[in-house]
Amino acid sequence: MPDTPTPRWRRRLALFCAAAPVLAAAVLAAPAAQAAPASDIRINEVVTTGDVDDSIELYNKGTAAVDVSGWVLKDDDDSSKYKIASGTTLAAGAFRAFDVHKAFGLGSSDKARLYLPDGTTAVDSFGWSSHSAPSWSRCPDGTGAFGAARVTLGAANDCGGGGTSPAAWPGGASVTTADASGVFGEDLSGLYQEGGVLWGAQNSGRLWRLVRDGSGGWRPDTAGGWTSGRTLRFPGGSGSPDSEGVTLTGAGSPGGVFVASERDGSASGTSRLSVLRYDVGGTGGPLTATKEWNLTSDLPSVGANLGLEGITWVPDAALTGAGFKDASTGAAYDPGRYGAHTGGVFFVGVEGTGMVYGYVLGESGAYTRVASVDSGMDGVMELQWEPQASRLWVVCDDTCDGRHTTMKVDASGAFSATAVYQRPSGMPNINNEGFSVAGADECVGGAKPVYWADDSDDGGHALRRGTLSC
Repeated sequence: MPDTPTPRWRRRLALFCAAAPVLAAAVLAAPAAQAAPASDIRINEVVTTGDVDDSIELYNKGTAAVDVSGWVLKDDDDSSKYKIASGTTLAAGAFRAFDVHKAFGLGSSDKARLYLPDGTTAVDSFGWSSHSAPSWSRCPDGTGAFGAARVTLGAANDCGGGGTSPAAWPGGASVTTADASGVFGEDLSGLYQEGGVLWGAQNSGRLWRLVRDGSGGWRPDTAGGWTSGRTLRFPGGSGSPDSEGVTLTGAGSPGGVFVASERDGSASGTSRLSVLRYDVGGTGGPLTATKEWNLTSDLPSVGANLGLEGITWVPDAALTGAGFKDASTGAAYDPGRYGAHTGGVFFVGVEGTGMVYGYVLGESGAYTRVASVDSGMDGVMELQWEPQASRLWVVCDDTCDGRHTTMKVDASGAFSATAVYQRPSGMPNINNEGFSVAGADECVGGAKPVYWADDSDDGGHALRRGTLSC
């Protein structure tokens, strides 16, 4: 009997049924095929000793974000484990340092090992036979060999690419005192000028409101209980913030005065890296913070007296206009994704590492780190945003011979150095921990005033005045 031809619709149905399992498998497997490979995450820097506690930095050398929630860090002992917190994602090109010293210590002859959440699937490892001096860093980032380098946790490694040669101070050489003798004593640190008011933060937990003295300098405001400055407290009225830096937002002092503190003076051996907001209305008495953003757990550990030294606020409009890239997303900075905040980003400087970090501080008390910037200096003592030139000033004290670095947002969307300046030739190499730049309205003959705060009160004076080209 001759074969009866199979109808075309049945042949198509048979082909579909045969292919269906393959197609289903392909559809189900597609997301895994598109996921970023775990091998893109590399151990990039290890610090075993020094001012920073035991820390391991990871770097995403790939082109897509990788969720590292639950991944496990170990030393050379399988029983020593540090589990990365849920919700931790590394964007492409991002760096993240993990302080592991509470889980295990990194010895002089040890290993740093990274595993997937199962704790047995190895991703990367690095071993050494002597303590870091001060850092074991991979150069180039993510792909090169490890070698000794400067600590740059949370940012690109210092791979000896050279730096900008210091130039002469871009203003007048002469510097004069800007306060009466014996007014402040030691520990005057951060400065911020608001028109005819100069705000000053003193390490002893004190905030000063200074007004012009009529001779180009400043004196304490004698109104409103500010004659001797006002004592600062943490929320609830407790403690004594080691207040190192001060800044305002676009709302000015009515929107609150923001202070950077590195510890509570009542527990001086413990870091408490916080930004505190104060309502400076009213008269007299201590000021209790209306809000605290405690950043300690988000930053690499440093000595209790080597934490947040400087703070400044940069408006959202300046950042979006410059093409600033949000390090938490790997995309252009979008203020709208953060809800109610201060209309800008707070940049804080860490003395012990020379790093600068940018944070969006939400009105809810939440915060997001959007930038990690290597200043290129051994320490950061002050930060100041200069709107007139759209640049960030990063200031070091006598540790760096009084050098100042300026930074702008570059073509990649990150802050990078545009210049490094020597201190004015007429100023000794003193312990300047504060720096403030006058506004464009004070430009006269192509120059405007700048002020420094000398933490050591050399010669009985804590404030000095110089000039900067407009």
